[in-house]
Amino acid sequence: MLTSPSKFLTTAVCFAAALALLLGCDKPAESVVPTQAVKKEAPKRAPGPGIAEVKVIAEEAFIYGLPIVMNYAVMNAFVVDKNSGQYKAPFNTVSNEARVFTYKDTAVVTPNSDTPYSMLWLDLRAEPMVISVPAVDKKRYYSVQLIDGNAYNYGYIGSRATGSGPGNYLVTGPDWTGDTPAGINQVFRSTTPFGLTIFRTQLFNAADMPNVVAVQAGYKAQALSSFLKQPAPPPAPKIDFVPASTAGIKDNFYAYLDAALTFVPVTAEDRAIRARMASIGIGPGKTFEFKDLSLEHKAAVLLAMKEGDDKIDKVLATGMKDINGWNVGSLFGDRGFYNGDWLKRAAAAKGGIYGNDGVEAMYPMTRVDASGTTLDGSKHSYALTFPAGQLPPVNAFWSVTMYDGKTQLLIENPINRYLVNSPMLPGMKKNADGSLTIHIQKDSPGKAKEANWLPAPDGPIYLVMRLYWPKDTPPSILPAGEGSWKPPAITAVK
Repeated sequence: MLTSPSKFLTTAVCFAAALALLLGCDKPAESVVPTQAVKKEAPKRAPGPGIAEVKVIAEEAFIYGLPIVMNYAVMNAFVVDKNSGQYKAPFNTVSNEARVFTYKDTAVVTPNSDTPYSMLWLDLRAEPMVISVPAVDKKRYYSVQLIDGNAYNYGYIGSRATGSGPGNYLVTGPDWTGDTPAGINQVFRSTTPFGLTIFRTQLFNAADMPNVVAVQAGYKAQALSSFLKQPAPPPAPKIDFVPASTAGIKDNFYAYLDAALTFVPVTAEDRAIRARMASIGIGPGKTFEFKDLSLEHKAAVLLAMKEGDDKIDKVLATGMKDINGWNVGSLFGDRGFYNGDWLKRAAAAKGGIYGNDGVEAMYPMTRVDASGTTLDGSKHSYALTFPAGQLPPVNAFWSVTMYDGKTQLLIENPINRYLVNSPMLPGMKKNADGSLTIHIQKDSPGKAKEANWLPAPDGPIYLVMRLYWPKDTPPSILPAGEGSWKPPAITAVK
């Protein structure tokens, strides 16, 4: 657990100055022996935040910091800790996966399993990086999503955003100044020195993997000096990152947040909240400890986390439009999209960190059936039926992915199928009226229906529908929650 010291001095609680938490209680006056000298009084400190204020700020910090902490934990797993079991590659190196994600991938909640990933963690401290992409067949969707340490989607390259032709794109850190070099198609600026770049390349079927690998081979990253064939600047200093893991977020949240904020510069939007957090010892160079707090302060901080988490869950449950039991809305975007709405940003991260902007992909999600009852594979089998001519309207492709309702991770199943998507349609069976039914259950519906089977866990179910490059003319799911196309309800069949 997190830790922080407290001492009783006379009748007041004072916290150790070395840890800075709740600093500011008045020290008891020093005893003074009467002498002929002039009596000097000890300087007084302003009172520190009380328990009620600590609770309020700790809750704000949890909501503000959740996406930042989640991202920091993933960064540790992917590029820092070579023994994490999820390690991909060093910074500034593209890592290509010639496979889709499975239940064995646990660093990121709610991962997609329909596009093989290529990943690139950028370190922009020494100089900008140039990302190059090859020409890609117009029939194959691909996207390159740029995400910084604030969990902002600060740019896109790909089929929708820049087209299918080749290109070179400059990515800079927050402090870089310079002119756009020749040969650069576009410049993107991150708000943080470290950031994740996610490449998604459409896979049509298992036999198509060599073609995906060929596209991935064309994804390149190089320093600007290398691109310009100039001498490189001095390298950035080595960092001993504070270890962090996705599994450890709950027990070490504020310690992880301290570490992560070292690499998240203050901006106009978060200046005020960062100052409030600093007043209780949270921020770069600080150490928010927990185990030595008084029982009252421990209770306040734990309650703050719980109530913050409850508010995030409420946004996920009610902050979007309920359409036939599916939550439909747009929670992901850039710095301007959030504009200081930390609750929306936290809900986006918890719902599925690294989601795309609505124009790139829409994510209807549900945990309930048509009657509003929680989906549970141990109790029922379910059906999701798209009426004839009413499949999800997209320019690229769509999918419905199954997750464990408790962990939001993909589930192990006997046919290694984690989703049903539009490239699978030729092998699926339609109903007599032209509609398409997906059978959602933990056991096989029988060989005759197995092509349409989406295996479910033996317990709570979390379903996410993905519409990649959704159409923006009717029928469309856009505008988010207001479009003319609506996802059909899930019904219990037994």
